[in-house]
Amino acid sequence: MKVIKSSDPWSIVIIVLTVGLFVLALFLKGFTHDLLLESGVFLVSAKLILMAKRNAETESRLEQHLNQIKELLAPKEPPTGERAL
Repeated sequence: MKVIKSSDPWSIVIIVLTVGLFVLALFLKGFTHDLLLESGVFLVSAKLILMAKRNAETESRLEQHLNQIKELLAPKEPPTGERAL
């Protein structure tokens, strides 16, 4: 089975940036009602990144299936030395 990368480099940058900003907002705003808003933004970012990963995995599986279909539909060449009638 082929191993799929967990995330592309830009997703990792977004994850680190989002966590950093969330922690910064936590320390600047403290544990107030605005923390719920910051948590919501954090969760939306995490969900978008997870959806992108899932889409990449699905795309990879679809590519494999399409390649298998191409191989099945490709005309077979006769062995060298023999002629097709």
